[in-house]
Amino acid sequence: MDRIPQLMRPGRVVRMVWLYAMSRLKARQCTRVGAWLRVEGRLIVHNGGTMSIGDRVKIRGSHVAVELASFPGAVLSIGARTFINSGVSICAQQSVTIGANCAIGNYSLIMDTDFHEINALSKLPEARPVVIEDDVWLAARVTVLKGVTIGRGAVVAAGAVVTKDVEAYTLVGGVPARLIRALERPAAPAI
Repeated sequence: MDRIPQLMRPGRVVRMVWLYAMSRLKARQCTRVGAWLRVEGRLIVHNGGTMSIGDRVKIRGSHVAVELASFPGAVLSIGARTFINSGVSICAQQSVTIGANCAIGNYSLIMDTDFHEINALSKLPEARPVVIEDDVWLAARVTVLKGVTIGRGAVVAAGAVVTKDVEAYTLVGGVPARLIRALERPAAPAI
């Protein structure tokens, strides 16, 4: 049986070109979009500051839109090869940085602000930067609040609310998120 390589099939090539072209169109309000961005479904972008998306990022807003927002002067940065699932909202009033090779589960919220004071709904509170380092996995419905740093290789269990820093290579979960156990660090590459 004669097998034609996947990339040589005309229909597949046309679909892939269309997908990548539409992905760039959907992310046109971003300040910088890396190569091979892949957006499936809806992406809502409100860019008042600087918004950067790295190479080979995949955003899946197929049944619920993904929302990316930055206030004037804010910086929102998403690293290369990161995957963002449906219903995720990321908002930067000051700074939100997501590293490379991260996975963000359905309906997760990442924000560096509380949006308003308790007694003064029109007053913006102080924002504090959020940093999610490389190789982090946020399961479904995780909430990351302002001023939090999540260390490299950490895993946050479904439904957790992260209110303080998470050490590298740990598993946390609960409301508020607490240490469940340490994770094995990957072996150093042989030289």
